[in-house]
Amino acid sequence: PLPTQSAPLNMAGLVADASASLVQSTTFGKIRQEFKPRIPTIVESLEGIEISTGPKTAAAGQAWEINRLFPETYGQPVVNIGNINVIDSNHSNHKSHVPQNSSTNIQFAKSDIKVSSAPLRVGVVMSGGPAPGGHNVITGLFDALKEMNEDSVLLGFTGGPKGVMINRYIQLTADIVNQYRNSGGFDMIQSGREKMQSTQQLLASLKTVTEHNLDGLVVIGGDGSNTHAAKLAEFFATKKSKCSVVGIPKTIDGDLQNDLIEMSFGFDTAVKTFAHWVSNLCRAAVSEGQTWHFVKLMGRDASQVTLDVALQTQPNLTLISEEIQSENLLLHDVTEMMVSVIEERALQGKHYGVILIPEGVIQFISSMRALIDYLNETLKEGSKLLKEIKKLAELSDKINYVRKLLSNDLPTNLSNFDVLPRDIQAKLLLERDPQGNVQLAQIPIEQLFIQMCEQKLRTRTKYNACGAKFRAAGHSYGYDGRSGFPSNFDAQYCYALGRVGTLLIASGLNGYMARVYNLEYDVKQWKCGGIPITMMMGIEIRLGEPTPVIKKCLVDVEYGRKFSYFVKRRDDWAVDDCYR
Repeated sequence: PLPTQSAPLNMAGLVADASASLVQSTTFGKIRQEFKPRIPTIVESLEGIEISTGPKTAAAGQAWEINRLFPETYGQPVVNIGNINVIDSNHSNHKSHVPQNSSTNIQFAKSDIKVSSAPLRVGVVMSGGPAPGGHNVITGLFDALKEMNEDSVLLGFTGGPKGVMINRYIQLTADIVNQYRNSGGFDMIQSGREKMQSTQQLLASLKTVTEHNLDGLVVIGGDGSNTHAAKLAEFFATKKSKCSVVGIPKTIDGDLQNDLIEMSFGFDTAVKTFAHWVSNLCRAAVSEGQTWHFVKLMGRDASQVTLDVALQTQPNLTLISEEIQSENLLLHDVTEMMVSVIEERALQGKHYGVILIPEGVIQFISSMRALIDYLNETLKEGSKLLKEIKKLAELSDKINYVRKLLSNDLPTNLSNFDVLPRDIQAKLLLERDPQGNVQLAQIPIEQLFIQMCEQKLRTRTKYNACGAKFRAAGHSYGYDGRSGFPSNFDAQYCYALGRVGTLLIASGLNGYMARVYNLEYDVKQWKCGGIPITMMMGIEIRLGEPTPVIKKCLVDVEYGRKFSYFVKRRDDWAVDDCYR
């Protein structure tokens, strides 16, 4: 017989119980806990569920290479969940609604896939940073398992993927799960950033799921975590394991979406949280009438968060990284754009305003991208040059060492490095992230633009003639906005994703991501299914090696509906106070 929890986990369990009791002790926590997520009609009853399938799928990029790397799980069909007890379950044909003027018409046909009602043993793991709604994925998963068969068991692997690899877990019961309904954070079982990718790690994970006789493992994570979930699914398939791996789309950045995955969970809550804070700044700015607020928002690889926050708050200027890249703007051009708005408002007697900046904007500026790429390659982990820099004690010596490297490479890289303030130069020399990239979240890009605007405004004759005095404050909103109570949308979306995850496992589907769509409509009209993770993948260079990854979704500056709406209105927002 298996233990209910492994020996090292007593502390984790106590921490979980303690945090839950704190939630229960607040009035707001109690109110949120009592919220009952509405459920899509199609999966409200789990009796009569049928699985229909579409045609075989292909990868988003480099299909031949993805097929070679994932021979067991590549090419699987998109699946749709219907219910014979629901009128218009629509499991033969479906035209899904997709955002950003894109549409997908998938023809589904009834399949022989059976949904098991036998007791299931399922594991769940949270991977990467938290996002609002994660606990509701687990409650949805738990409730569905028990509805289908009371004897089903759900194990929570604690502390992230490492918990799977070292068999560290707790058995999740109603007493535990009920304390976390509709709560924020990932503290029920906690998360981690380890990756299940080496052969040793994959074998350790296989050993764990085999020892527990698991029918499925649910991985709650973003694009990186789901990429590793796809690798784990492939490995399990090659080893003839019965354990299916199912991914859940999570990230507040909003860059894990496509024609079939309309949104990652947590994005809605994060945008509303940031928008509330930005709205406060807007009102503070106009109330005091003397300060410009430069706000850095989360979004290393995409400006989805920044765009949505702008649409909700209508600030004076919003940078969209993808637009800057498409127009090939330089750092000078971006700064001039800011200064022009500041000057125009000053001439109207408005010495205040709000500017939104995505944290990753610097890597979308072509000249800076070249500099960052050079530093990433030159200072990558294990390189001789990185070892030399680490030997230097003084920051000035490190900066001079890098300047010498740049002078021997491309003069343009040196000039771009020299234009940056010293504190920004120092941040570019920090240890790289696990993918070998500059840690952009650590770079105070808002302070960079404040300093550059201040310098340029000194040369603006009209600005200085009107007696304006530039005062600015920098703000950074990122990790501090991703563990709050989920919005009603995220609470219901995540609960539905958990139910869908259960159905995919009960159907023996391996290497799939849970899909809940038609999200622009009422919850009852939402549709459900799953897509093979491999169809979202392509090949990118990571740490100097071609690596399979899930393609990130950037802001569509050519055809995107939201961006088009933003462009039509931003000129008015620049000069007028249109704050919400």
